[in-house]
This record gives sequence, structure tokens and C-alpha cells, in this order.
Amino acid sequence: MYNISSNFQIPLLWLCLLLSLLSLTSAPAQTIESTCAESRISVSQRQAIATPEHVRLMNGYDVTFYKLDLQLERNSTYVAGNATINARVTGAPLQAFAFELHPDLQIDSVVVNGRRQASISRNKGDVTVTLATALEAQAALKAAIYYKGTASTGPDSDEGLSTGTDPTWGRQVTWSLSEPYAAYEWWPVKQVLTDKADSVHVFITTSADNKVGSNGLLTRVVDLPGGKKRHEWKSRYPIAYYLISVAVSDYEEYLIEAKPKGAAKPIPILNYVYRGGALQRYKGSIDRTAPLIEHFSDLFTLYPFAQEKYGHSMAPMGGGMEHQTMTTQSTFNFSLTAHELAHQWFGNNVTCASWQDIWLNEGFASYAEFLALGLYDTTAAANWLQKAQRQALEAPQGSIKVEDTTNVNRIFDFRLTYKKSACVVHMLRFAVNDDKLFFQALRNYQQQYGSNTARTADLQRVFEETTGKDLDYFFAQWYAGNGYPRFYVEWKQQGNQLLLVSRQAPSGSTPFFQTDMVYRIHTDQGVTDLRLQHQKPQQEYLLQVAGSVLKVEVDPDNWILKQVLLNAPNDHLVFPPEQQQAAPVLYPNPAATSQLNITHLDFTPTSAEIYDATGRLVRRLAIQGQAVPVELPLAGLPAGIYHLLLTDGQHHFRSNFVRLR
Repeated sequence: MYNISSNFQIPLLWLCLLLSLLSLTSAPAQTIESTCAESRISVSQRQAIATPEHVRLMNGYDVTFYKLDLQLERNSTYVAGNATINARVTGAPLQAFAFELHPDLQIDSVVVNGRRQASISRNKGDVTVTLATALEAQAALKAAIYYKGTASTGPDSDEGLSTGTDPTWGRQVTWSLSEPYAAYEWWPVKQVLTDKADSVHVFITTSADNKVGSNGLLTRVVDLPGGKKRHEWKSRYPIAYYLISVAVSDYEEYLIEAKPKGAAKPIPILNYVYRGGALQRYKGSIDRTAPLIEHFSDLFTLYPFAQEKYGHSMAPMGGGMEHQTMTTQSTFNFSLTAHELAHQWFGNNVTCASWQDIWLNEGFASYAEFLALGLYDTTAAANWLQKAQRQALEAPQGSIKVEDTTNVNRIFDFRLTYKKSACVVHMLRFAVNDDKLFFQALRNYQQQYGSNTARTADLQRVFEETTGKDLDYFFAQWYAGNGYPRFYVEWKQQGNQLLLVSRQAPSGSTPFFQTDMVYRIHTDQGVTDLRLQHQKPQQEYLLQVAGSVLKVEVDPDNWILKQVLLNAPNDHLVFPPEQQQAAPVLYPNPAATSQLNITHLDFTPTSAEIYDATGRLVRRLAIQGQAVPVELPLAGLPAGIYHLLLTDGQHHFRSNFVRLR
């Protein structure tokens, strides 16, 4: 979910939106628009969910199927009809059937397993139906709720169902937006993330000149008396409650296809756009959806809903919402389209199991904007990343973990949930230090948790199993912790040695961020990148250099979310005594040369072993009698990421290095 017109906290984003519609000259067909986007937040949104007791009652059953059979028009939020909930009783006998429905909507009747229920109580949005006959554990439950009314748009509303007229095209639209707690504002529902329905039908009866966008496949359109038509949408994929959607307008239809590798057939991309010229304006932008589906399928696994479709329904919502298989969007800015498409994997296929972990949805979808831009223009992608980092730095005490999940504004905090979370994904990629393993971990995550829900601990486990790395430190500081590191870097050269001192101070309560950092050393004889470990607040490195040092760049490729408050030479630094050992250093790293040097070891190694990224031993060397620094030949070693082990039989030194072509 992604909003480009909210004014909740940052008025300057309006200006940012105007300034950031930049053209990328390498893009095909038309220019790519990059947008300053915010989360969909308004200060009037509801600040609470169902009571804990009501959630306990709802968890007495597991939803298997939803069917909505409703009447809607494009110029009203009046809704009438019925919703069917099929479920299976869990645990103890079920004596009460509980669900949520906004008090502005009138319940006419509730029928459970063919029997009309007489005892219905309502407490605000919580509805409890005391069953005439209790249902035993594992029994089937089929409840039909008949209701009607005008969906709320008042100060206590999340605007789950809205109607409006697009100011540019003059078209009337009624559309839904249920995330996070607003589905109950237009249909009877169990708003529990971990209970996905196995399938859903959405039948909408409306005037004959309208079209209806929704989930899955449009199986048929039935002519009805009085100039009405019933549009019957069906989806067989598991779906979270907030992703069930409708959009009603007198749309123009535009159909294209994507052909990702591994798909049994082309994937239709069905687009409902405004009449009156919108298709002519946006056709080139819409057409880029197909190569993005193909690209994301390569990166993340095949498009998760390949047996049905993808598509868009336009609505004047000021952004987009990633409704499963058919996103609702106000426009087709490139970043917006990429973001909502990526949600089909991150959010829809794998859904966060708690709003506390919303970063699993929004962080990865936001990072997909960066990946999508990189498909066309690496400079635009780099600019996107730098901007995201600047915006994340505006929350110096913030955490991507949401502690108060009743606060909708906090769930969708623009700087934390979107921008900082994207930066955390980027740093996770850096920590893995192997793109092959990073994207394999993402694919494993999709495969293991697809059609289900996941927590941050699940993502961590998948990454650790895939990469063989212990990532406790990473998630402790970047997920559970808050803020970011601030660096003070000073250096002094003495002969062919460079003393580099890096001090770290926190912006928030997390006292220290363990991380690798790349330092780019510029001398009058060339440039060398060194990837060094930060394992304590003040780290000193004694490095071998060739030539006079001209400058030192800290994290030149912007992998780390940080501030560098000082980066300068300091003639007052004191070199360590000869008997003291500085931290071991590999250089050059990455290595484009035929030799790798290792200095400042606290033992004399007798052998070296080099392993590739899969853990396969590719080279074993005897290094007895070598002078310091240790020199390892790399000739004949293909480009890639390697793990080095040095030992004398009792002591061991391990590190990674990168071999360039």
C-alpha cells in the first residue's frame, strides 16, 4: 500500500511529488516516472481493533471461504446483500459465532447451517450470534449474514468503502480499501491476519454500464432485470481479509499479457481504466507491468497467482492498494506500479502474521521499487536509494518493529515502515554478501510461507538456513532495535601504513550496530576498497597502502543506513606500539589482482583453504615460511565470493573475500 497524496505529516512531500517525476532516458517506449510516495494514513482513522475477548470468540473457527453477493453503484457507498462465511470449528464446541461489522450497517438476519439465528448482540463493531445449537470441534459452519446500509465515512472510519469523482477524468468510482482494519466497514468479516480464507467469491450487482474489478477471474456476467448486471468474480487462492476488494465504475478495459519463465500459460493483465483518454495517457506505463512481472518472477519465484491474473482498477485514492490479483491505483507512476505489484509476493502470497511485522510487506515492496528501477537505469536506482536513506534518517529514534498495532498511523509510518524498512532489506543483502544466496533466500521464503503468514523470526530462520550465517545480531539491532549508527572517521598515514580509526555513536537507544563497512582508499597510485568489520564502538585498523593517501570514502556505495559526522585526516592519532596487533585485514578486497594479502594476524599460519559460496573447497595452499603479510595467489580463481580459512593447527582465522574478473 502506498499513497502519493496524503497530507498526514509531511507537506513537503507534495512538492517532492512534483519534483520527482524524472525521466529515465534508457527506459523503453516511454519515460519512467518516479514518485515521492507516502503511506495511506489519515488522522481520522480508527485507532482500535476488535476487543481481545471478541478475537478469542472469532478464533473458535477457521475460515475456509468467503462469498460476497452485494449491490453497489459507482456513485454511492450504499451496500446491500449478503456475505457467506464457510468455516471449520476449532478446539472446544462453538456456542457463539462472532464476526465484525460496522454499526452503521444494519443486520437483517444471520443464518447458520440453514437455521436462522435469533440471538444477535452488537457492541460497536463486534457482533456475537449465540447459536441455537452448539457446534462440535471440527464441525462445518456455514453462516450467511444479510445486511444493508451506507458504509461509514465519518471521523471514526477508515473509509473501507469510498466513492468519488476523479478530478482529471471526471469519472465516478466506488472502491474498497480495507487495510488494516476497515473490511468490517463494508462487509461482515473476521479481521485476523493469520486466518486466511482458502478461496473467495465476489459477486457484485450494478448498473449495466458499469464494470467491476475484483479478485481472481471474472467467471461470468449475468443480465438481470431493471438494467442491472451481476459480475461474478472467483479466486481459488488463499487470501487475507484485507485484500478482498471491489472497484465499480464505467471503466474502459485494456488487456495485455506477461510471459514469465516457468508459467504454464501467459498471465493476463486486466486493466480497468477511466474512459475519456486515460488509456491513451497511461498505456505505455501500463505496458511496463508485463516485464516487471517477468523480472520479479525471476527474482522472487513465479508470480504467485499465475493461474488467475494480475490487473489494475483505477480509483481516485491518491496512491495504490495491492488487492490480491487486482491492484487499485490512482495513476501509473513507475515506482507505484512496481511497489503494488511486488506486494503480490510480499504481503499477498506471504502475509505478515501481525501488523507488528508490517515491514515484511512494505519494506520488501518498497525495496522492489529499487530493484525495478535498476532494471532500466542504475543511476535512477542509486538516486532512489539515497533518497530513501535520507528519509529514513529523519526518524533517529524509530524502529521498524511496530509496538502499538492499534495505532494505524504508526503501522504505516512513512519513514519507518516504508523507507527505513527498505534500507534494512538492502543492509540484509549486504550482510549476506552474496546476491545468489540473498535472492535464493527470498525464493525459499516465498516457497516455505506462500499462501500463509510469517513473522520476522521466520524470515530470519530462512535466511540463516540458506546462507549459513548467524543473523541474530542483525535482526536484534535493525528490527527490534531503533535508530541508526553515526560514524566519526579519522585517519593518519605513516610510510606505507594507514591508521584508520572509526568511532560509532547511536542516534537512538540501540547502543551499537555491528556491521561490515567498505572504506574506499584513494592514493596517488590508485583506489582500493576494503570491507572491514565493526565489532565494537571504536575500531582501529592498521592498513598497508601503496602511495600517498588522498582521501577515504566511507561506504561509497551506500549500503548502510548511517550518518558520517566526521571523515578527515588527524595528525594527532597515535600508531599502536609494534608489539600490539591491529585487527587482521585482507586487501585488496574485492580483489581484481592475482594476489590477496593478509596482515596483522596474531599467529603464523601454515595452511590456507579457500571455499566457494556453496561451501565447496576449491583451493588448499601450504604457506609455511611466508613473511608478513601473508600472500595468497589467486590466479585461475573465477570471479565470485569466497570464504578463507587460515590455520596453524591450533589457531584459526576466517574471513570472506570477493574475487573480481
